Amino acid sequence: MISGFDYIKSNGLKKVFALIVDGVPTDLSAIFSETAKVEAITKEHPLALEIMRHTTAHIMAQAIKELYPSAKIAIGPVIENGFYYDISCEHHFTPEDFPGIEKRMREIIKADYKITREIVSKEDAIKFFSSKNEPFKVELIQDLDVGEVSFYHHEDKFTDLCRGPHLPKTGMASVHFDIMKVAGAYWRGDSNREMLQRLYATSWFTKEELENYINLLEEAEKRDHRKIGKEMGLFHLQEEAAGSIFWHPRGWTLYRTLRNYVRKRINEDGYVEVCTPQMVDRVLWEQSGHWEKFRQNMFISESEGKMHAIKPMNCPCHIQIFKQGTKSYRDLPLRMAEFGCCHRNEPSGSLYGTMRVRSFVQDDAHIFCTPEQINSETKRFCKLLSRIYKELGFESFSVKFSDRPEKRVGSEAIWDLAEDLLQKAVREVGLEYTINKGEGAFYGPKLEFVLKDKLNRDWQCGTFQVDFNLPERLGAWYTGEDGEKHHPIMLHRAVLGSLERFIGILLEHYAGKLPMWLAPVQIVVATITNDYDAYAQKFFDALVTAGIRAELDLRAEKISYKIRNHSLAKIQLMAIIGENESTNDTITLRKMDGSQQSLSFSAAVDFLKEICKEP
Repeated sequence: MISGFDYIKSNGLKKVFALIVDGVPTDLSAIFSETAKVEAITKEHPLALEIMRHTTAHIMAQAIKELYPSAKIAIGPVIENGFYYDISCEHHFTPEDFPGIEKRMREIIKADYKITREIVSKEDAIKFFSSKNEPFKVELIQDLDVGEVSFYHHEDKFTDLCRGPHLPKTGMASVHFDIMKVAGAYWRGDSNREMLQRLYATSWFTKEELENYINLLEEAEKRDHRKIGKEMGLFHLQEEAAGSIFWHPRGWTLYRTLRNYVRKRINEDGYVEVCTPQMVDRVLWEQSGHWEKFRQNMFISESEGKMHAIKPMNCPCHIQIFKQGTKSYRDLPLRMAEFGCCHRNEPSGSLYGTMRVRSFVQDDAHIFCTPEQINSETKRFCKLLSRIYKELGFESFSVKFSDRPEKRVGSEAIWDLAEDLLQKAVREVGLEYTINKGEGAFYGPKLEFVLKDKLNRDWQCGTFQVDFNLPERLGAWYTGEDGEKHHPIMLHRAVLGSLERFIGILLEHYAGKLPMWLAPVQIVVATITNDYDAYAQKFFDALVTAGIRAELDLRAEKISYKIRNHSLAKIQLMAIIGENESTNDTITLRKMDGSQQSLSFSAAVDFLKEICKEP
């Protein structure tokens, strides 16, 4: 047997953060067989930043405990681009406190405390944290179905409950970090429990990386879809309808344009469109398994002694349509689509603009097919998805394969078959994927398609799920080539996910400067003075006849005011109408960047028809 420290010493390795021993990340203090397969985690390794941030989270918790001794610490996980720690403290943290905490963190790093791991019994762990008056740690340990837990010590200065791994010394943590903000968070996400203070932080190996990230956040703030939506006059939100969107005329135009574009693409791909009820008796949700697995997220209504649920998804209703009449294998695959409005009872604290809502419309569809058709339908869907993403301005995407979750329906044999068929299909499509362990739907495994926007942020949008369970549970069948009854395979799929969320993604991706074919207002026709209203009206009418989404600005305002007003609303083209244009039968087109071009009346109409046409 050999320790991690002996391993790196004997192999002449330096600045090793941790090891991967037989596929498992572990501390340098770990003891393992000399025949084990070992990989060193250095600064360049994909896991290095996560481990460094994990240790920095503990350093932040230590700093807070030393500066505010009455503070009680809860959890402090690593998240994308940083970490957070939930704290219960009489002191109300503000950004003015951050420099002091950061100063103490750098002192802890400079002190270079040795970090050690200790395995203790569950009983002793509870006694330890009880003596330290750390009730959140005690509760966490009590809920663990284990006999032992692991502690991490910064010498005798600080101890936390954690599975690790961590850096061997605090001095190896980077000093390039920044506490970003403080927010409220209910303990364990339960609104009936204590509200904790959550301190978010980011940490990077170099000053340049930190500065780049801060700049990225500043740019993201400028691109906030809520801010852009207000500037463009697209939508608003209000407490009386929390989690629902009030779409204004321009916003609804954008919404309908996007929906109609997707509708056109799926019609070309052989889908039939349906519409199903908003409210359905709980009996159907019990039969489908949603009542047991999803009840807490469903809005409920009672009438005449019966309980109904507003649908959180469309799939059980689509099966009801499939069941009408006898189906043969010759009818498959049947691709059934619906822009179905769904409602989910999301916690109020998680609602966020159009990105996280309670009322939303999915570009939803279900493909009823035979097992033999899964491969071809997977390939067909991936081709459709790739085309739509590209035409919407997203050149690439990544794929995650999500396998069986802890809460699920169906036998293990069915899950084995479904996972095997889906993995085989996606491999044959030629897409690389990563495993998203335990994140499948409760009825089947799924693919998740992740877009990357212009700020290099990931957005999970499309999904493709293989479901052997729901058709059987709800009694759907078809007559096979053998003359026997068979349950169809149900493929759940969406390209955009939710239209509301995807519009938010588009607004941030393009910073409001949408492609001309998507822009709710493609051009504003504006006069320099009211003497030219008639000519402006003539051009406006010609644009409307040509199918251009135009607006007419005949206000008795200075043209500079009109330009500024419409530029703030992200209108990318203006037709400026004055004496020269009216006299010479021309149109001056002005872009948002100030550049201009003059065209004849008819040439301007043709030019706009060309640049505004849908892909």
